[in-house]
Amino acid sequence: MEFTCKEPKRLDSAMSEALELPRNQVEKLIKNVGVTVDGKEINKSSFKLHGGEVIVYDFVVAIEEESVYEVDFDIDILYEDEDILVVNKPPFLTVHAAPSVKEATLVDWLKKRGISLSTISGEERHGIVHRIDKETSGALVIAKNNEAHLALSKQLEDKSMGRYYLALIDVPLREDIVIDLPIGRNPNNRLKMGVIKDGRVAKSAFCKLLPSRDEKKELVCVKLFTGRTHQIRVHLSALSRHILGDSLYGFKSQNDTIPRVMLHAYVLYLMHPRTGKFMQVNAPLMDDFNTYLNKNFNKEQLHEKIKFDSIIGCFDTHAQWVRKNS
Repeated sequence: MEFTCKEPKRLDSAMSEALELPRNQVEKLIKNVGVTVDGKEINKSSFKLHGGEVIVYDFVVAIEEESVYEVDFDIDILYEDEDILVVNKPPFLTVHAAPSVKEATLVDWLKKRGISLSTISGEERHGIVHRIDKETSGALVIAKNNEAHLALSKQLEDKSMGRYYLALIDVPLREDIVIDLPIGRNPNNRLKMGVIKDGRVAKSAFCKLLPSRDEKKELVCVKLFTGRTHQIRVHLSALSRHILGDSLYGFKSQNDTIPRVMLHAYVLYLMHPRTGKFMQVNAPLMDDFNTYLNKNFNKEQLHEKIKFDSIIGCFDTHAQWVRKNS
């Protein structure tokens, strides 16, 4: 693929404009895939263009490498075609490799299945378009080629792709609420994020679904307007609420032993990168989440509240409230 730069500007700026993609994605493309300017290979985003140069960007296929760790698990596939794969990520599975990760990852599982993946985000993050924490379960989309990756990254930027989450919290919310508080690294604990005055813009909408039988806990639905690290957990903490199992941000219980953060990406919505067709994919709840719900919530009410259409409708019902606060 190629285009001609019409005026003097930086390479990343010219490509961002031509491809209609955010600068950070273009920088990854230049660094990890490489482009040529008038036939010369360039891997520097700040390269100065004078105007009239022909920029060619080539997509490459991910190099298949065997994992050093045994892949002894499987993952439920919710949707798959030649461009994308949507999986229901189980809890306790790390998405991609890092120096601190000493076990097989979701990326290792993808490689073992022989899936062709995009390379824009670097060799260690084949196909991964958006993040999901290790303890969090639910819907995750993987790009199987670079064209799909670029298209989905653009959707993340313009908010046409996103997820609705289900969370179990320790204290019911007073009302449906939109939280708009900046998030940055906690200066006192590098493992945590926090509401920081000079942090990055972060906005979350919370919708009450159902209280537990004893009315001490609650199932809520969450829609994100931004995608900051630990965003849901940090914004709940700002309300003195915590997700069950989230000891990092303050959940404490002497009665229950909950081994993971009870947060699940329940519904994924996006525009298919090739056809442009709107898609919604529902990720069934994991066994541990279901067990807790059935034990502590009214089953008949619960069945209605967590229906696919009910989750989507939760925010449609509050459309005026959401629009007012978006």
